[in-house]
Amino acid sequence: MKPTKALFLFLVALALTACSSDPQWADEEAHEKMEQLRNQYMPIIAGTWHVEYIKDKGRFFEQLTFNADGTFTGMRKWQNREIVTIDGKEQYMDWQEKEYENGTFTGSWKLSWERDADGASGENRLWLSADFDVEREWNAYSLNATFIHADETTLSFTGGYVRNGDNGETVYTRGEAEPSF
Repeated sequence: MKPTKALFLFLVALALTACSSDPQWADEEAHEKMEQLRNQYMPIIAGTWHVEYIKDKGRFFEQLTFNADGTFTGMRKWQNREIVTIDGKEQYMDWQEKEYENGTFTGSWKLSWERDADGASGENRLWLSADFDVEREWNAYSLNATFIHADETTLSFTGGYVRNGDNGETVYTRGEAEPSF
């Protein structure tokens, strides 16, 4: 075969491949795992979830409503108090709102599967990005968490504001609620 004929056949093959209507993913395995994750969990996650976490010096409540279109809304109430020593006795001060952390917010969410740095393995991720509904200096959420599980009653991931799960994860309960404080 002459070099020009080989070059011509190569260019024809390249053109036919480039014109294919089928998407070509850079990492087919990662895309497949992400699609499986989204198909399995997005319908389950869609809905309203809440968490309440109370300790001696802090209490936190958050409610998130995930929509099937990848948007979400939420509200947060967060309070802290200090321990002071008065006349040699430790006493708790009054509860104070955690400045700039309370309020409602709106944003987007998604599930993805990402390869680890070694490229050989990967993990499920939950991304949350939201701004408070009133002007603030920072976001309500900019979270890239390891997604652990969701079912009809619980949603769990690492990297949230509280660590209320057995292994240090954040666990939300399905349904609407009001803070107890």
